[in-house]
Amino acid sequence: MAKQVYSREFKLAVVQRVVAGERVSALADELGVKSRRIYLWLKRFRIGGATALRPDGRPTRAEAAVMHLGAVAEPVAVEGMPARDPPDELELARIRIAELERKVGRQELELDFFQKALRHVREARSSSGGPGGTRSSQSSRR
Repeated sequence: MAKQVYSREFKLAVVQRVVAGERVSALADELGVKSRRIYLWLKRFRIGGATALRPDGRPTRAEAAVMHLGAVAEPVAVEGMPARDPPDELELARIRIAELERKVGRQELELDFFQKALRHVREARSSSGGPGGTRSSQSSRR
């Protein structure tokens, strides 16, 4: 059975109905959508607004940035749901610091890997006699 793909408009309509007071289980039965999926849509909407209600799969860079920073590119007013304030400078700075710390951590891991690889290559060269050592077989030229 093929995986069902829902449009952003469909997801937004479902979220708006839940926010308006309809029960998730009743909506799930009516629409043939798992309630777990509806809760996921609600969570994504609260984090990133309508932009976060995209089809499944890898988000575009713009969508990922909007969801990551918490800024809502397409403001959507939904009754009963508090408006999310855009992140202030301090929050943006904390997010940037966390990104940079993750990047430094990845670079440390890569550096350790390459240092170990280089050490391994040097050890392999030194045990083989290195430059100027005797050859293991005679040259085919005579």
